[in-house]
Amino acid sequence: MTPNVRRRAVLAHSVGGLLAASSLGATARAAGRNAAGPPAGAGWRRVEGPGLDIGTGTGSAARTMAADTVEGPYRLVSVRNGRYVSTEVSYAAPYTGLLRARSQTAGGSWEKYWFDWDNASESYALRSAATDLYVAVEKSWTGADNGLLRARSAGAGGWERFSVWFNDTTGHYVLQAHANGLFVAMENSYTGIRQYALRARSSDANGTWEAFDIED
Repeated sequence: MTPNVRRRAVLAHSVGGLLAASSLGATARAAGRNAAGPPAGAGWRRVEGPGLDIGTGTGSAARTMAADTVEGPYRLVSVRNGRYVSTEVSYAAPYTGLLRARSQTAGGSWEKYWFDWDNASESYALRSAATDLYVAVEKSWTGADNGLLRARSAGAGGWERFSVWFNDTTGHYVLQAHANGLFVAMENSYTGIRQYALRARSSDANGTWEAFDIED
């Protein structure tokens, strides 16, 4: 068993005891969540902080906010192409900080993200370890750029908030954007500088384009 496969196997084994099952019918708790609700199909659990206690992550020691928890930094791996998600720090505007699943190895900060849990909204914000900026969903962009993910925000508002779901059957995660209620997909068919870009555009979370592994 390779190191990456071993880490993912350990993650799948341990996550069941770490994720809190959500009571989605409770009105008070639902108020802070995205109205779109959980993914369709069986086996899904909503991850609630602190719930991403993966491997040897040291998030709580790195930064702690009142009533909140920070975990990581972690690496996101696209199940579709097996590549690590990277922050494109050197891209020119307007694509500076674009997230793309394009790295075959994960040796630097470009492939690392902190997961900031917020109790008030019951959601995570992803913060790039390369830039210390939060990942935003470009909700106002049009056409093929609509919903692209970019690490470009100094603060975490609605465009920077995500629900994280784990599937007990597949052992994979999906990210649901609070900005538009849609799930993040890896654009495997895009070409050029947006090839493998992450975009919040899927209403269904049961495909490999929407599936990710999380590693320490």
